Amino acid sequence: MKSIDLTKEKVITLQDLAAAAQADTAELLVSENAVMTPSAMEFAEQRRIAVRRGAKSANPAATGATGATSAIQALFTSPEAEAVKEEICAVGRKLWQRQYVDGNGGNISYRIGPNEVICTPTLLSKADLRPQDMCMVDLEGKQLAGGRPRTSEILMHLEIYKEVPEAKAVVHCHPAHATAYAITGRVPPTCVIPEYEVFIGKVALSPYETPGTPEFARTVIPYVRTHNTVLLGNHGIVCWGDTVTHAEWYVEVVDTYCWTLMLAAQLGTPVSHITSDKAADLLAIKKKLGLPDPRHDFKECELCDLPDMPGSIAIAPRTCGTSSSPPSLSSAEIEAIVQAVTDRVVAALKQK
Repeated sequence: MKSIDLTKEKVITLQDLAAAAQADTAELLVSENAVMTPSAMEFAEQRRIAVRRGAKSANPAATGATGATSAIQALFTSPEAEAVKEEICAVGRKLWQRQYVDGNGGNISYRIGPNEVICTPTLLSKADLRPQDMCMVDLEGKQLAGGRPRTSEILMHLEIYKEVPEAKAVVHCHPAHATAYAITGRVPPTCVIPEYEVFIGKVALSPYETPGTPEFARTVIPYVRTHNTVLLGNHGIVCWGDTVTHAEWYVEVVDTYCWTLMLAAQLGTPVSHITSDKAADLLAIKKKLGLPDPRHDFKECELCDLPDMPGSIAIAPRTCGTSSSPPSLSSAEIEAIVQAVTDRVVAALKQK
């Protein structure tokens, strides 16, 4: 495979690729953070020249990397990968049209292999995505293919893929109503709307960390196995699913739910809740669909999160069944505590 080594270039222009037209080049080696101009990218696309980021040598044969590089490029340009790229672009447009992303915000990914993930690039509006803009990285975040640098927040996606084998796609964005909960440190109560119970249910709230850092990526680890949706503290939300489209559906469901609760609060009447027995029916449907929910494992916990105050549409995030929960007491123990408090009060009154 003939290659051109441009790893020393920070910005790659059409002029830099002029030699490729005459040398029958099949691959460009560029540094991890190099920027390719639109004309250079178009040139490479038209001539089907692969772009390999993070390369260190212009002689792949010397490092034994030729076969691996060819396999990576074959996967990245396979019919399955091209279909995934098209789906990511379609989902990106839906996110933008629904105002779940602004500027270059948000990111989307799909795990296409045991160690390979296709993802959106950095610094590009989700409304403007094209299949040729996509990147491919390994599970450590190293870019394997793609002309644009990968999203800076891919590390969070990768932690989800490592933690949850069932996760095939991840969508991160900033829908206003769900994010409003995230920035107030509250979560929406459960048992209000059936569709929300089945597809989302209890959501988690992760602590804030600087986006794009390993610390930020790790904040979701405690939650993603039992939740398909996490509110990211002071940041937005992340959803995972078996397809990119399904992950985007979950975004729509959770934001519409949060929006509906906000509208209901303006009516001045307390929100009514689905009863626990009916909620159990919904939870059974959810389990049959293979969707995660912490309530699958903690049978002794209340299925419905009731608001802290009558009419409230938000509650403090809490996880049932954890060591931080108050211990369960028997009726005899509760009666003994009540009697002890009563005796203390009576004794204090007699002293007066």
